[in-house]
Amino acid sequence: MQRYSAEVIHEYGPFPGIECVHGVTFDGRYVWLATGETLTTFDPDSGSTGRSVDAAASAGTAFDGRHLFQIAGKRIQRIDPETGDVLATIPSPSGDDDSGLAWAEGTLWVGQYEGRKVLQVDPRTGDVLRTLESNRRVTGVTWVDGELWHGTWESDESDVRRIDPHTGEVQQRLELPTDTHVSGLESDGADYFFCGGGPSGRLRTIRRPRQGA
Repeated sequence: MQRYSAEVIHEYGPFPGIECVHGVTFDGRYVWLATGETLTTFDPDSGSTGRSVDAAASAGTAFDGRHLFQIAGKRIQRIDPETGDVLATIPSPSGDDDSGLAWAEGTLWVGQYEGRKVLQVDPRTGDVLRTLESNRRVTGVTWVDGELWHGTWESDESDVRRIDPHTGEVQQRLELPTDTHVSGLESDGADYFFCGGGPSGRLRTIRRPRQGA
């Protein structure tokens, strides 16, 4: 396993009216922040927030290229990002313990916080297709270039780790400074991760190391 100190590239916020960043996703232009009762856009180029849609948004967020998926307590909602309308709902695989959320390979990948797992879930039925075990509480989840990454947050320590998508074996760890928490996690599709900062109300970008680096 490769271990690194996470390289924080940018730190944004806290943002007006946002007390906590629960979930994070990226639509190719804007970052979406799950802030409790809204989903709010953030422009990483300008550093400013934009429009918001009302939604129960107290955990992970994902984007499938067209719709947002949002954990809302004991359910996962598919949301129209233009209107905020809920188009479909499936049950959360672990009740109210779900944390992170990602879209990849036509399925949802769900972090389980207290359960310390990453679950692959059918987005139509909510059925669990695969279970990967972790030794720490799992927060955000993301995929990039065929790599599965997730955040952890436990005892005031957080890291971001790449795991084998078949076995859950940890392959790389990016360790954040003490008291720098990772809630949501999303890739920009290239060299960086967006990391929600939980109750700090902040968003950070950290560098993604390339395999073999």
